[in-house]
Amino acid sequence: MSALSRYALVLPLLTLGAAPAAHAQSSSSSGSAGFFMPPSAQTQKAPEMAPKPKPKPLAPTADETSQPQTTKFKVPNLPALPAESPPPTAVIGVLSVPQVLQQSTAAQAVQAEIKKRQDALAKDAQAARAKIQAEQQAIMAERGKLTDAELEKKEQALQNEIAATQTKFQERNQAIQNAGQTALQQIEAMLAGIVKQEAQAHGMNLVLHREQAVLNVAAFDITDETVKELNKLLPSVKVPPSVVTPGMQINPPEDQGVGP
Repeated sequence: MSALSRYALVLPLLTLGAAPAAHAQSSSSSGSAGFFMPPSAQTQKAPEMAPKPKPKPLAPTADETSQPQTTKFKVPNLPALPAESPPPTAVIGVLSVPQVLQQSTAAQAVQAEIKKRQDALAKDAQAARAKIQAEQQAIMAERGKLTDAELEKKEQALQNEIAATQTKFQERNQAIQNAGQTALQQIEAMLAGIVKQEAQAHGMNLVLHREQAVLNVAAFDITDETVKELNKLLPSVKVPPSVVTPGMQINPPEDQGVGP
């Protein structure tokens, strides 16, 4: 059997998995938070009765003497440090970054642009896959007319073409991701400045992620104000071109498509 029948066209699915702002969709925008409830004592399995310990011999056994002895260090009694001013009383605010990115017009536009580029890349990948499959079928059709050396040469050339095509599309896909991340970093920089501005306006000195708070009241939440200010100061950002650069690092794809 020719080795060609074992070859399969492998090309990436050419999706980022999630567009730069898509991770915001994983968080609810309602502001509610889940509560951790410990398991009920009634659902826990009752501990089994432990067997009575065997009387320990007066002299240590060979197994006991072979075990390394753990050294216990005594906590040192250090002198007191000079008294310093206590920290200020915490004035807390909470913020949902995923909700901000969901409602950011700039982030929405970045996500739409990245999807547009991904769709175009997927279309090119489909054409490349069809081309290679046609070449594979052509080689299969003329197997009986070729010598073993000629067939092996054609098969090796097809293998090289598959590898080069896969690398090319991985690089283009990575370039799209890099462009999206660059645009998202502009939004994140502005967001950091706005959060600081809002905290100062409210006299807050500690802002926490809302998703990490078990319970909070609406007066602590500055998410809506932050969204409004972000859309006013940065309604849009320009997504840079998706350029493949020499030596560009390629992140491992999460999934790969396998052609027939």
